[in-house]
Amino acid sequence: MTYEAKKFDLPSLDGISDESVKQHIGLYEGYVKNFNAISTKLVEYAKEDTEKHAIALGELIRRRSFEFGGMRLHELYFAQFEGGTKALDEKSKLGEQLKKEYMGYFQEYLKAIGNMRGPGWAILYYDPVGKQFLAGFTGEQHQGHFVTLPIILALDVWEHAFILDYGAQGKGKYLDAFFKNLNWDVIEKRFEQLT
Repeated sequence: MTYEAKKFDLPSLDGISDESVKQHIGLYEGYVKNFNAISTKLVEYAKEDTEKHAIALGELIRRRSFEFGGMRLHELYFAQFEGGTKALDEKSKLGEQLKKEYMGYFQEYLKAIGNMRGPGWAILYYDPVGKQFLAGFTGEQHQGHFVTLPIILALDVWEHAFILDYGAQGKGKYLDAFFKNLNWDVIEKRFEQLT
């Protein structure tokens, strides 16, 4: 199957420039393109001679999961801004659960994860078995995840997400802008589908 890059209906964001969004979407489109190209090359190598191409196949297989992770995480990320800013409904199922588990400090908690040194993703997962949230950090989008858990909120903290607007040291300002622009209805719907 060949994947196509999704189109996002994004408003202008407060604190995240249109140019930054444009370049960020271009990077996302690169993940889609690279995933498709690697998938095609894997089939070619497998048809030719798997033993002869064993090293290349191994590297491509590893790289393929990186590209796929980048594709899917960015789809979650950009979708969170579609429809414009909408505050979290504190009385919604999601609002109540976040308040219960994070005692009103969820944003500060996820910002602290996002502010960790190094690039990656701060992610809020939901464990339907344990009926609880798990927040974590993945430095590589294809490693460090809570396996099988659905993602409720994806926060990109790679430099490409903020360097154009805030410079190399501006991650904290970007984190504030990220939360200021979220459409919590999107995130609430993700949660409601799991509960």
